[in-house]
Amino acid sequence: MHRRDFLIQTSASLAAVLSTRSVSGQEPAVRPDLAVLAERKGLKVFNRQVSPLEDGPRKGVRLDVASGQGVAYVEGLEFANGTIEIDIRGRDVQGQSFVGVAFHGADALTYDAVYFRPFNFRAEDPLRKIHAVQYISMPTFNWQKLRTEHPGMYEKGVSPVPDPNGWFHARIVVASPMVRVFVDAAREPSLVVTQLSQRRRGMVGVWVDNFGGDFANLAIVPARP
Repeated sequence: MHRRDFLIQTSASLAAVLSTRSVSGQEPAVRPDLAVLAERKGLKVFNRQVSPLEDGPRKGVRLDVASGQGVAYVEGLEFANGTIEIDIRGRDVQGQSFVGVAFHGADALTYDAVYFRPFNFRAEDPLRKIHAVQYISMPTFNWQKLRTEHPGMYEKGVSPVPDPNGWFHARIVVASPMVRVFVDAAREPSLVVTQLSQRRRGMVGVWVDNFGGDFANLAIVPARP
C-alpha cells in the first residue's frame, strides 16, 4: 500500500493538526490531534456532539450521551490496512457504555467497528464477561445478529482486564480480511475475526452506541508496502 493510499490531506487545517513519528521498521505513525480537530470542526460527526477533552497527559475528544450509534470520523483520512491505537474511557454502568473505533467507513451507517463494553470487564457472570469486546460490520451484521447466528465468534473477554472506569489502551491491527484486537500491553489478542464486509478501505474514527465516551492519543500506522 502506498502512502497516498492511506492519507489524503483535504485541507490545510487538517495538515496543521497531524503529526507523524517514525518507528523503526514501520511506516510513520499519523497522530491526529482529536482535541484540536474537535475545536476546529475537523471531525465528520454523525448523531453526536463532540467537545475537546484534556485529562492529565491525555488530549482528546468526548462524544456526548445520546441514543443510537454515533461516530466521529477524522476528516481527510482514508485507512486500508495497518494499526489503529487509541486510549479509551467508558463507564462501569450496566448497559450504558459502548466505546470503540470505526474503520473502513463509508458514511454514518456503513462501517466496520471494534468496540468495548467496560461494564463487562470485571463481571462475575461468566457469560457477561465474554461479551467485553465486539466486532460488527454495519449495516448488515450488528451485534444482535452476530450473537444469535455466531455465538462466541465475534465477541470475547478482555485480557488483561482494565479498570472499567479508567483509561485503557486498544490496538486494532487490520490486515484485511483479518482483524486482531489487543488491550493495554497484551502480546496476545483478545479478539481475532475475519471481516464480514467487502470494504477494504474507508474513513476511520471514534464510535459510541447509546451513551457517550472519551477518546485520546489516536495513532494510525499504515501497513508497509
